[in-house]
Amino acid sequence: MRTAARPATTRCVVVLLAWVGVLAAITTIAQRYGFSGLAVNRAALIHAWAGDGLYSYRSPLTNLGTALPPPALFLVSPAAFLPLALAGWLTALAGVAALGLSMVALVGPVARRYGRRPWPVVLAASALALTVEPVRAALGLGTLDLLVFGLVTADIVALRRGAWARSRAAWWPGRPASSPPRGRTPADLLRRGWATGAWAGLGVGLATALAVTPAFFIVYLTVTKQWRAALTATGTAASAAVAALLISPDETAAWFGEVLWRIDRTGPVDAIVNQSLAGVLARIYDSTTAPVLLWLSFSLLLIAVGLIRARSAHADGDEIAAFTLIGLTGAIVGPVTGTHELIWILPTILILIDAAARRRATRTTPGRTRRPGLAFAVAAGTTYLLFVLAPMWSLHDPFSANCYALALVLLVNALPWRPGVAPAFPINRWLGRTPTRPRRTTAAAGANAEKWQPSPDRRVGEPRNRPGGPLPAATIPPPREPGR
Repeated sequence: MRTAARPATTRCVVVLLAWVGVLAAITTIAQRYGFSGLAVNRAALIHAWAGDGLYSYRSPLTNLGTALPPPALFLVSPAAFLPLALAGWLTALAGVAALGLSMVALVGPVARRYGRRPWPVVLAASALALTVEPVRAALGLGTLDLLVFGLVTADIVALRRGAWARSRAAWWPGRPASSPPRGRTPADLLRRGWATGAWAGLGVGLATALAVTPAFFIVYLTVTKQWRAALTATGTAASAAVAALLISPDETAAWFGEVLWRIDRTGPVDAIVNQSLAGVLARIYDSTTAPVLLWLSFSLLLIAVGLIRARSAHADGDEIAAFTLIGLTGAIVGPVTGTHELIWILPTILILIDAAARRRATRTTPGRTRRPGLAFAVAAGTTYLLFVLAPMWSLHDPFSANCYALALVLLVNALPWRPGVAPAFPINRWLGRTPTRPRRTTAAAGANAEKWQPSPDRRVGEPRNRPGGPLPAATIPPPREPGR
């Protein structure tokens, strides 16, 4: 009994220490940032309920107003009835919860693949994530970026579960997971939805309603022909916009007619906090705005590169890397991208670490390189240190002022992906495998085989695409290597 109780006691102690660490981190971060972003949104809501316009409010300190879409303002509207400190703490705790669930979905499978227990690795990854500048800024400013990241990560999980359900239907002799449930209770429907990833696209749609940048994920889903998820995301975002139009038609019209098209709607373009391509160009030309034609030209080039590489990552079976590339692309091409919007640097570091470990684990030629995966490991460590130290706040040289933007451009063009790690399409793992024991054919069996003739109403070699049958060989990639 005493031995069995030790793991539970250890876990309770670890969870308690983790919560103490989270509270200490939020306290330290809040003292530095003061929930200033949430304060502007809260003041704009109070200003609107007093009878004035929602988007006409300007802060007396920064002369900035709110730039959130109407659905996002409806989500944070309870903050107007609470003290700023309490509203900021609740927003930060919600962001930490979204970050923790995202780490479980992204880091847990990597830990299990290398034979490690998931929860210590997830806790360590979450603790390291709290030290990164984008996470610190999102928690300290009181923004919704961590919630948006969690919603998009939920869609990655849905796409992966849907692919697993279709792969299972190819060889499992029982009922496929996509078949109608035996019961019609809400629990049965939720169980079937969880097994098949039926919510794919819902997270991206909600994230697009809360921010503008996640619309790039809808474009990606369309490019990769994931039609159901793309239509679900588009319908969810459109439904949220229609609901906002019905609740507050004037403010919604003002958002779509004026606020959305202002390049500097979230702050000055040439500010150091803006780590987008437009901010880099504005600082190079020493102007308050970016040269529009030059910015659009380079942005279209980066969008094309990001979509092409994301599509290749999707085709090679790494949906996490594909979504990460789209997140990095949306961050670099936006007009104003604050440091709190660079949350997709977290899966970037994870991919680099996993790529380094895979190179070391799958080394086949001992004399080819002495340190396989060293380049990816150095890239992961350098990226982590860069986003922890945040040199743009302490150094004033041109490289430090634009370091995050330069890192994003480099990662969009050079981020590796891991073939077969997280596919969003069904995989037949039995394809290409030879049986261990060859079947012995007797004389009677051979005679019966000679007499057998195929049915005239069935074509020889035609695949059967029914639940439980084999998938078409043309749509199935080769099996993964054991080290992958």
